[in-house]
Amino acid sequence: MDITSNIAAVVTGGASGLGAATARALAARGAKVAIFDLQAEKGAALAAEIGGVFCEVNVTSDDSVDAGFAAARAAHGQESVLVCCAGTGNAFKTASRSREDGGIKHFPAAAFDWLIQINLVGTFRCVAKSAAGMLTLDPGTDGERGAIVMTASVAAEDGQIGQAAYSASKGGIVGMTLPIARDLMGEGIRVNTILPGIFNTPLMQGMPQNVKDALGASVPFPKRMGEPAEYARLALAMIENPYMNGEDVRLDGAIRMAPR
Repeated sequence: MDITSNIAAVVTGGASGLGAATARALAARGAKVAIFDLQAEKGAALAAEIGGVFCEVNVTSDDSVDAGFAAARAAHGQESVLVCCAGTGNAFKTASRSREDGGIKHFPAAAFDWLIQINLVGTFRCVAKSAAGMLTLDPGTDGERGAIVMTASVAAEDGQIGQAAYSASKGGIVGMTLPIARDLMGEGIRVNTILPGIFNTPLMQGMPQNVKDALGASVPFPKRMGEPAEYARLALAMIENPYMNGEDVRLDGAIRMAPR
């Protein structure tokens, strides 16, 4: 897909981190970008910076996502690119003993469901609704109508202690990549997924410098955290390469996560 042809794109979680870098990269190549996020101030500022549009969207809500796509399409037309970066995390052991009093506790089911709803169901909700819109587009080269990039995590394959819910949510994204690509193959819509490793996102930026240095040193090569712009480069490569479809690609400096 030719990003320079004034296409419309939607980036969920686009106000910061991986999503913001991708929104900037798409806009720099000439795409009209709509940013979906709950961070209204940051999202609006970035949209103004790149000449895009901001839509305050909660990916766990059908109504909110519908309203976001309606606003984005009113501004830019039907999107032919969707990049899903919206997500969050939590950490609880499945069952454990309290260090203080020896009491036993377990991972709250509500907390597990909350994460699945945001990371996995929220991603699928946006993909399904965007793909339905892409079906209205006229086909281009090879019959292509759209390209979708989802975001999983290396935790989908080597989750750490306390990451049962997070790994399940990201593993679900990996697991649905090929079926969705097959669902949409007859309509010319490609679907790929990126599995980022340790990236220098706002979540990491709040950590002490010595912790960030240790995390970077744990990466085989290069010995540093990934930069959001590097995620964006791979996302654009997936969008632009017409033969890349149904793939899950780790972007992690060859790291394999230890138990903790």
